[in-house]
Parts: sequence; structure tokens; C-alpha cells
Amino acid sequence: MPAVMTAYVRFVDALNYRIGRFMMYGIFIMLGVLLWSSISKTFFYPSLWTLEAAQFAMVSYYILGGPYSMQLGSHVRMDLFYGNWSDRKKAWIDAFTIFFLIFFLGVLLYGAWDSTSYSLKYGERSPSAWRPYMWPIKVVMCIGFLLMLLQAISELFKDIARIRGEAL
Repeated sequence: MPAVMTAYVRFVDALNYRIGRFMMYGIFIMLGVLLWSSISKTFFYPSLWTLEAAQFAMVSYYILGGPYSMQLGSHVRMDLFYGNWSDRKKAWIDAFTIFFLIFFLGVLLYGAWDSTSYSLKYGERSPSAWRPYMWPIKVVMCIGFLLMLLQAISELFKDIARIRGEAL
């Protein structure tokens, strides 16, 4: 494989590995927010911010953890025929189908970028009682979609290497 492709795969995999390992601890943020929600509803006046803060934490958790999940191969896969195929045939099928994912992620990133720019331009706020600004979570979504797109391209390069009988 060309050195540029190898360097790209190593860089993207290392980046998404570190971000994914960091985001694994995001569950504790959600746990803390939801625990505070339960305590405040029981003993104090209910907090207005807890539901949306937990939703924002959850979105960050799975959007930024998605590329790491793809890297580990722990995403959902229809395994009716796939499990019986050779590694080379799997690589061919994966290399073909990843183009659909790359197109889909490109469309998502375009829409997220457009939505984020709108949110920043007009100071968009949530329609809830808490009314937080929406741009921070939209920026997280743009970063997550970009990282997932980069990881999908990395997986394509790995599939090409497997088709050629090389290891990355």
C-alpha cells in the first residue's frame, strides 16, 4: 500500500481510538445528570436542565463513539451469508458497500454543517423551558460525522489492502 494511505489509516485510527476511549467515560456524565435529576425531583424543586443535558450527553456519547465502534467492528451487521465468506470476499463486499456509507455520511455532514451555521447565525435555542443554545451540540454532531467519514475512508483503505493480500 502507498505510504500516504498507510499514514492516513494510522492517523485516523489513532485519533478515533483516543476519542472513543475518552467518550467511553461519557456514560458517567449521563449517570451523574440523571442521578441529579432523580435527587432534585425527590428532595428539591425539579431541575429544568437535566433532561436536555442528558440528551446532549447521549448524543455526544454515541456520535463521537461511533467511529471507534466502526474501527473495532462492533457495529450491527447482517450476518446471514457474510459469516461464511472468505476474508477476501468480505473485503470486496465491504469495499463496495462502504461507498454507500461514505455518500450517506457526506449528506449528513452537509446537512449538519448547514444546520450549525444557521444555529450560529441566528442564535438558535431549544424550545424548552431551559432554552439552551443549540450550536454546541450541533458542532459536536459535525465533528462526529466528520470523524465517522474519516473512519469509513480508513476502513475502505483497509479493505483494499485485504483484497490485495496486504496488511495495514
